[in-house]
Amino acid sequence: MSAIKMKRVLTTPALIAFGLAYMVPLGIFTTYGEVTVASNGHLPVAYIITLAMIFFTALSYCRMANKLPIAGSAYSYVQRTFGGKVGFLVGWAQILDYLFLPILNYLVLGIYLNEAFPSIPAYVFVLGSLCSVSLLNYLGIKLINSVNFTLIIIQIFFIGLFIFLILTNVSLTPEAMIKPLQVNAGDFNGLLSGAAILCLAFLGFDAIATLAEESNDAQKSLPRAIIWTVLIAGCIFLVVSYCAHLAYPVWQDFIDNKDTASLDVVRRVGDISQLGGNFMYNFFQAAYLTGVFASAMTAQTSVSRIFYAMGREGVLPKQIFYKVHPRFRTPYLSIIFVACFSLLSLVLELSLVVSMISFGALVAFTFVNLCVIKSYLSDIKVKTVSVLFKYGLLPSIGVLLSLWLWTSLDATAMIVGLVWLSIGFIYLIYLTKGFTKKLPSIDHKELNSIIKD
Repeated sequence: MSAIKMKRVLTTPALIAFGLAYMVPLGIFTTYGEVTVASNGHLPVAYIITLAMIFFTALSYCRMANKLPIAGSAYSYVQRTFGGKVGFLVGWAQILDYLFLPILNYLVLGIYLNEAFPSIPAYVFVLGSLCSVSLLNYLGIKLINSVNFTLIIIQIFFIGLFIFLILTNVSLTPEAMIKPLQVNAGDFNGLLSGAAILCLAFLGFDAIATLAEESNDAQKSLPRAIIWTVLIAGCIFLVVSYCAHLAYPVWQDFIDNKDTASLDVVRRVGDISQLGGNFMYNFFQAAYLTGVFASAMTAQTSVSRIFYAMGREGVLPKQIFYKVHPRFRTPYLSIIFVACFSLLSLVLELSLVVSMISFGALVAFTFVNLCVIKSYLSDIKVKTVSVLFKYGLLPSIGVLLSLWLWTSLDATAMIVGLVWLSIGFIYLIYLTKGFTKKLPSIDHKELNSIIKD
């Protein structure tokens, strides 16, 4: 067993920066056209619904992060609450989300940069991004934290300029200001469909929980960071979408060009402010790509910590995944493994990778809510109204909303997810010798040592 532990250097602001970098503040523009059309020009309202929906699951992550402040996030929570077999399968599903997000980011970087510099093949940008992200992760979480702050500031600067130019150049009549929020009865179904899509924009708050063993005072800093990340991201998404609707209120123009709607809005803001559409377009591209790079970094960080936790339990080979670098205090072999797996970005299609991500996240969301119900209600003998509300009703709503979001998954996502889960089940049979043996696990003494360290 490794005697070397990771450094506890992350404060609450650093964890918030990590979560925001994972989520990409400018990620709002990825689904801007699709959800604007689905909601009949009421994207801000769709974000309000999404924020309300995701908040219940975020609360459950806070509860479990306080109760079990150890690396692994949903895997560790379920493993300790429902047992090793269920925990392993949830962790296996969770890997699907975390393992393919870096690949998605590398593909996006390759596509966008190749478009900007067509003489350079896309694979050069993919390999360059992959190597630089892996090196930063290898050298330590403190360096990742510094880079995250820088890349987030670039995005926030663009967002600030975007909002300022709109508010100072658009006619803000009462009618124009209320239009993006004025919902009619026929808009309701579209708003719910749009909210289901937008939930994926909030993936990342849960990744904060994977850094429990690198956080100062994890039982306090993790819950605070999770809630603040969700609220900050929600406010950014809401304000930017609202201002974008003010700048370009004719949402019907996007029906036939939903994929490029965000670029049309950015160019419109450049034109009305006399900065020029090309200037805003180029600035947007630069800020968006720095955000994608930051997301790739944090995604690789998160999945390497999940592998570290599973390696420590012994369900993955300890000699590979439960190794911490003596100098940099990072799970370096896990990082190298993720980097090697990410080479699939050289051959996979973007659409296929996108379909793989949501399945694992929704499995994790559902079971973390269930963990709160089982672990807290079983420990508390006196079931007051307050206890039943906090640890019964709220996470139950989170479960129902997570299950509802399953209905938004397309057929490819379900097929890929179930195939991945089947592979995990076969591996589980191998680990337990046909369910005749218990899964390996750390004992309570070591678990308490990790929590109190």
